[in-house]
Amino acid sequence: MTNNAALDRAAVTGSEFLNELDNLKQRFAAMKPEFEVTVRDPALGVEGHVVVWNTKISAGGPLQFSGKGGTRITPNLTLDEVRMLARTMALKNAAAGLPLGGAKSGLCANSSADGFETQYRRFVSLCKPFLHENGGVFGGFGFDIGGKPEHALWACDELQSTRSFTGKPVHMGGTDYDREGIAGLGVATAAKAFLDLNQNDLSSVRFAVQGMGAMGAAVLRYFSEHGAQLASMADPKYGGTWVFEKPLSGDLRDALIRMDFDAATGLLPMEGTLTSVDAADVLYHDVDVVFPCAVQNVITDDNVGRIQARLVVEGANGPVSDSARLALHDRGVMLIPDFIANPGGIIAAFVELTHDAGDKVAAAKSMTIAKITENVGRVVDLACLHNVAPVQAGLYLALSRIFDLKTVG
Repeated sequence: MTNNAALDRAAVTGSEFLNELDNLKQRFAAMKPEFEVTVRDPALGVEGHVVVWNTKISAGGPLQFSGKGGTRITPNLTLDEVRMLARTMALKNAAAGLPLGGAKSGLCANSSADGFETQYRRFVSLCKPFLHENGGVFGGFGFDIGGKPEHALWACDELQSTRSFTGKPVHMGGTDYDREGIAGLGVATAAKAFLDLNQNDLSSVRFAVQGMGAMGAAVLRYFSEHGAQLASMADPKYGGTWVFEKPLSGDLRDALIRMDFDAATGLLPMEGTLTSVDAADVLYHDVDVVFPCAVQNVITDDNVGRIQARLVVEGANGPVSDSARLALHDRGVMLIPDFIANPGGIIAAFVELTHDAGDKVAAAKSMTIAKITENVGRVVDLACLHNVAPVQAGLYLALSRIFDLKTVG
């Protein structure tokens, strides 16, 4: 357990802590978006949205009175969905300890359709007056579902500026956080931070990963660099759940990290055993750490009793239901929630927007490691001090920052 003078001064204990948490949750639920707009160009079939929450938290910071999040592009996107996502970003940004409100932008479109570039450029142009660099509260565009690398090029070209798109290639002044796997670095750091607090030798730690997309591949990359051994992994594109009795070869590890499907599928049968065509089975293996990095709600009341790992670190957004999170706590299983473990992307975006020179990739990785390590320590402190679940401690930490309660944040 870490020491923190601010936590030692905390005025709430026991049931009072949960009562105060409920009050904070009610205040957060009552908050309204500070800015929301729908932009349309019927001639081009363009309909998009921008929503911004909680810019007060950014007062005095380098992006004063603005909010930031990614840009979602799906054919059925709605304003309500963007509003919910922006609200979630407000919580995640606060949990990460960033002086940055939450925001989300979105375009109702198919990013693979013919003519999409014209639609996307028009959407960016319509949003230009709301951007922080133009005096607005919208921190800018980024990557989310439906995003593709070329979108950064189109947006920056349309704006004639690189200041309002994050995740750009390094040569454009970006951090390229998807390619660098900075969100996955954060998730791996969260696991390491907790294990370090408990003086675990990472070379003896065995872990499992569900979902070998960008997040899962980055978790494998960074967590194995600390000496931990991949015991099992699962992804439908690789046929289901694989188990490894020995450490991966460098070739297979690199192929999985690069998401080189052909190379990985050629090596997997030589080094592992396909134990199930069900990618959910990897969640139930007897390992030290399991990283659900695929989709939401893969651990629920229906299967939470089958979890054998001692530590669950959420790489995906909401992979464990709220009730299952509490059930794991009741069983003595530590869980680090997504909003504490996986803000590496928004931390990198913050660095990209606020650092003018130098190696932004290195700066983003350094800040991600520092902030997530600190926040995991604070969550553990709060959870132990008040005998509550880590997700409750994490929510208290984030909401305290939103409402500027100095006893915690």
